[in-house]
Amino acid sequence: MAGIIIGVVVGIVLICIIAWISMSNSIKVAGLKVDEALSGIDVALTKRYDTLTKMLDVVKAYRVHERETLIQLVQMRSGMSMAERNEANGRMDQLSGQIRILAENYPELRSSQNFLELQRTVADVEEHLQASRRLYNANVTSYNTKLVTFPSSMVAGSIGAVPREFFVADELHRQDVRMTF
Repeated sequence: MAGIIIGVVVGIVLICIIAWISMSNSIKVAGLKVDEALSGIDVALTKRYDTLTKMLDVVKAYRVHERETLIQLVQMRSGMSMAERNEANGRMDQLSGQIRILAENYPELRSSQNFLELQRTVADVEEHLQASRRLYNANVTSYNTKLVTFPSSMVAGSIGAVPREFFVADELHRQDVRMTF
């Protein structure tokens, strides 16, 4: 009879030890997921900065080029007679046809296309960043839940696990990004 009682006690102790180890590992894995998700936010922020900076530089360069071309066109037309304007208009129509063909072959030459690409890129980058933030907050919720629910809360306290903070944008980052061209 004493052997059975000792066996039951040893079994209960083993089950408690295995449960403690399992809960401890579960809390540690959840903490690693939070760290990984936080890294994902950093990657998304870096991607956003790099991509938007490069795209804005490209769009600005095309805008300057177009503005200079338009200014030259206006200056060129300002001193012309009607006959000269008609002749220039005919040449411009020919050039316009050639430019359309060139733009079809080299779509990167169309600044309007660059603006559309910038808009798509901004939307993609922002969506990626929002997804990273949502994943981080979901992992923080899972981790923090393990810290406050019984019996894992006892294990969390014994291994020194502390709650993680949710991602909350500061006032500056809650505002929309200003893009000046």
